[in-house]
Amino acid sequence: MLPFWLLLPTVLFVAVIQVYPALYTVWLSVQQREPSGWVFVGLGNFKRLLSLSRFSESAGHTVVFLVGYASLTMLLGFLIALLLNRTTHLSGLYLTLIFIPWTIADLLAGVVIRLLVQPDYGLLTGILQNPSLFPPDGLSFLTDTRPPPWIGDFPFPPSPAMVLLILVATWRALPFVTLLMLAALQTVPSEILESSKIDGANEFQIARLILIPLMLPTMVVALSNLILTGMNGVGTVFSLTRGGPGSSTDVLSYMLYTTGWRELNFGRAASLALMIAAINLLLITGTLRLTRTEERSRQDA
Repeated sequence: MLPFWLLLPTVLFVAVIQVYPALYTVWLSVQQREPSGWVFVGLGNFKRLLSLSRFSESAGHTVVFLVGYASLTMLLGFLIALLLNRTTHLSGLYLTLIFIPWTIADLLAGVVIRLLVQPDYGLLTGILQNPSLFPPDGLSFLTDTRPPPWIGDFPFPPSPAMVLLILVATWRALPFVTLLMLAALQTVPSEILESSKIDGANEFQIARLILIPLMLPTMVVALSNLILTGMNGVGTVFSLTRGGPGSSTDVLSYMLYTTGWRELNFGRAASLALMIAAINLLLITGTLRLTRTEERSRQDA
C-alpha cells in the first residue's frame, strides 16, 4: 500500500489540474446558457459553430499562419544551428543573444512590436510608409487589408498583418528550435561528415542526405511543439493585431477567446476548444506517422 499512498498526491493533483477541466469542458460543450439555467443541447453547439462563416474563415487563417510559422521557424532554426555549430570564440555570445526572445512573454512582445509599427506614431512608421521603399502607397501592417484571394475564399496571399504575426511568432520560437537543432547537430559523429566530404559531397548533399535524416527525431519534437504553440497561442494575436485589420488575423485560438470571454458563449467556446484539441491530436499523430514511415523507408533502402 505504500506506493499507492506515495502516488496519491500526484494523482489527485493531476486530476484537479487536468482531468476535471477536461471533463468540465466536455460537459459545457453540450450545454447552452439560458435565463433559466443550463440547457442540454447535445451537438447543437458544434452544428452552429460549423455553420458560421467566421469559423471557416478562421480555419483558413490558422492554416496560413501554421504553415508560414512552422516552416519559417524550422528553416531558420536549422540554418542558424549550422552556423552556431561551427566553433568560434564568440559562439557562446551568439547563443546567448539568440536566446533572448524566448525569455520575453508573448503578450509583451506583441505590445512592443505593435508600438513600433503603429501608423500614427510608431518608431518604424516613417520607413514603412515610404512609397519609395514600399510602392505605391507605403506599408501599414495594422491597417492594410488583405489582397484578393487567389483560390476561392481561402485567405492567401496573407494580409500584411498576418505576415507580421508570422514573423513575430517565428522570432519568439526561433531560440527554442535553434537550441534543439544545435543539440542534435552536436550528436552527429564528425567521422561521418569528414568521410562524406572526402567522397566529394557538397554542403547541400551533406545536409539533405546525412544531417536531416540523423536529426529527424529532434525535428519532429520541434515541429510538434510549433504546431501546439501555433494552434493554441493567443497572446501574440491579442496584443499585436486583435484579429484585425477586419478579420485578417482571426485565427481559431483568438476566435475561442472572443467567443468565451467577449460573447460569453461558454457552450460554443467549449465545443470550439474540443475541436481545436482534436485538430492538435490529428496534426501531431499525422506528423509522427509520416516520420515513422520515412524512417522505415530509409531503413528498408
